[in-house]
Amino acid sequence: MKTTILIISITLIQLTQNLSFGQPLKPGFDKAEYKELMLISARTTGDTSYIKQFAEPANFTMTYQSNPIGLDNSWDLWTNNQKMVVISLRGTTQKAESWLANFYSAMVPATGSLKIDASHTFHYELAQNPRAAVHVGWLLSLAYLSREILPKIDSCYATGVRDFLLIGHSQGGGINYLLTSHLLNLQSKNMIPKDIRFKTYCSAGPKPGNLYYAYEFEAATHAGWAYNVVNTADWVPEVPISIQTLRDFNAVNPFSHADAIIKSQKFPKNIAARHIFNKLDKPTRKAQRNYEKYLGEMTSKMIKKQLPEFSPPKYVSSNHYVSTGNTIVLYADSVYYTKFPDENDKIFCHHAHDAYLFLLDKYEPGK
Repeated sequence: MKTTILIISITLIQLTQNLSFGQPLKPGFDKAEYKELMLISARTTGDTSYIKQFAEPANFTMTYQSNPIGLDNSWDLWTNNQKMVVISLRGTTQKAESWLANFYSAMVPATGSLKIDASHTFHYELAQNPRAAVHVGWLLSLAYLSREILPKIDSCYATGVRDFLLIGHSQGGGINYLLTSHLLNLQSKNMIPKDIRFKTYCSAGPKPGNLYYAYEFEAATHAGWAYNVVNTADWVPEVPISIQTLRDFNAVNPFSHADAIIKSQKFPKNIAARHIFNKLDKPTRKAQRNYEKYLGEMTSKMIKKQLPEFSPPKYVSSNHYVSTGNTIVLYADSVYYTKFPDENDKIFCHHAHDAYLFLLDKYEPGK
């Protein structure tokens, strides 16, 4: 009797999950939806031994997998029988060029162009605020990926598809932010049909840009159309390193009149105030310049060895990276650490798909 009840319960759960993918795409975090996308994402890695750890996706079938492009970037397209499509972006691989995409972390304006080769310049507008800035390495990856993704979206639309789920884990999550912004911008300009629905899951997503980019991304997706799912034990969502200088504040701020205030002080108070102010201000500005030099100018030379026709852009003098989007927190508790203990020689022990899926099973929305 107990066995019969268990079988019926499992069948009902599976039926409910299948029905959820048969309905039009809806806003809001959906635990079953994210789990299915994570099973897809694991397969996007292309690593056969890694894939064997995970069950097959229940509702989708892969119909296209790209060859490596750009900085060893790749993506898949998955479909189901209910006219819904998944676009899955691969994360960092073991190849040096894939890691270069991460280390190439100078900031560039969120609107502009990248010349990636002699025949193609990638034009983009990821935010309207002129102070918005994004990670140049992942933007370069997007430039290559979008050349394949956009025609596939057009082809799917022609067959009646209106619902697209976007998933990226790790580096794929960082790129997925920018892809979402790019698609929404094209849609606002009627370059993508207005009746397409995009829903984004950035999983273990690192920080894609500065505060002004984050504001616009969150405003554009605030109604439940984009999420970043984070394991609290995972270090990847904490990168890139952020350096906030006084130049990163809005124009009106308490520091904007610091120079005039210091000058108005009588001697020797003005000398002491200037000394203290410089001690606080100059180190952050020097650190930012160093990051721009080493992770922008110098790294771009290594990028050009992989992509000889790439023209490095002009960088923004900022490294004020911030976490972006509506965050779903998978809290690593004592039970989690029993199964996934900290291991200094395994830096991805909290980052892999199995750690995320373990916490997802325990996650209770609304609690």
